[in-house]
Amino acid sequence: MDRITLSGVTAVGYHGVFDFERRDGQPFVVDAVLHLDFAKAAESDDVRDTAHYGEVADRIKEWITGEPLNLIEALAVRIADSLLRDFTIEAVDITVHKPQAPIEVPFGDVAVSVHRARQQNAPTEAAPPGGPQP
Repeated sequence: MDRITLSGVTAVGYHGVFDFERRDGQPFVVDAVLHLDFAKAAESDDVRDTAHYGEVADRIKEWITGEPLNLIEALAVRIADSLLRDFTIEAVDITVHKPQAPIEVPFGDVAVSVHRARQQNAPTEAAPPGGPQP
């Protein structure tokens, strides 16, 4: 399976279990690996025959900046399900980084990763903030 890797999509979000996280916000960084077959796109040389990574980046940003969630695990699953549902991909790997997580000891990063594949049927509640995209 071919892959498109989109690393470091960054935006300020208001996710977290603490009131100050939801009030003040913090940066979240998302990496996405889209698994798909490039055969049609390679033959046509047409962006419509692949997953448009600019649109994928926009969708990820919508989720980061959208309705606050308590857990980055929930954010990762919603992003993965949304991309799988709305883009021509067979599987997706999503990693959500929370580099400024409120942890008392020095640390480099906190991240969660999920893998979703087409046969796992993305749930309809994974619509992006503001409703489903056309």
